[in-house]
Amino acid sequence: MIPLGTLFNVATVIIGSIIGLFLNKYINTDLNKKIFFIMGLFTLVLGVSMAIETTNFILMLISIVIGTLIGEKCNLEKSINNLAELLKQKLKIQDTQFTDGLLTAFLLYCVGSMTIVGAIDEGLGKTPYILYTKSIMDGISSIILASTFGVGVLFSVFPMLIFQGGITIIAFFYKDLMPLELIAHINSIGGILIMGIGLKILGYKKLNPTNMLPALVVVIIVYLIQGNLV
Repeated sequence: MIPLGTLFNVATVIIGSIIGLFLNKYINTDLNKKIFFIMGLFTLVLGVSMAIETTNFILMLISIVIGTLIGEKCNLEKSINNLAELLKQKLKIQDTQFTDGLLTAFLLYCVGSMTIVGAIDEGLGKTPYILYTKSIMDGISSIILASTFGVGVLFSVFPMLIFQGGITIIAFFYKDLMPLELIAHINSIGGILIMGIGLKILGYKKLNPTNMLPALVVVIIVYLIQGNLV
């Protein structure tokens, strides 16, 4: 099973990132700050549009609270930052925004309904039209992201390949793994995480979206427990 949709997605992000890195040389500091602010607003609006799709706000709240507590207890952000910094040192990259660029791009590209539904569709044997559409969108947004955050956006293709491609392969071997209702709940939790990223881009430093990542796993567990109790 070759996840062609994900490979195409990776290719568009690489091309878009290279274009963005090239354009960054021609963008002055003042314009860069304005683009940065616009990206924050766009990310916030995107997160809100995803989050409000839920029909079970209690499930969302429980998942976010428990997931964040787990992330804070494990200091997930520090662990991921250390891993990104290690990669940065190994590759001798001097970009100070490398980690932020990698994490922001990965969450924007991979936490959403198009990612999950598209990857599952391809795993079920369907033509990956959803992932092809998403790829074009990601390619365009990667131009803006890379011109703002730098080379970290380019390296986000590695976790994307593992995460998105992994969903396709799992769906291929385990047909109908996740019901559509659960996908909707995961998408809504993803919206909350993306809202957190938007706030962070806009300068709100008291929130660590990375430490909220376990909520994506917690929502699955809570959903399954809830289904067994009903």
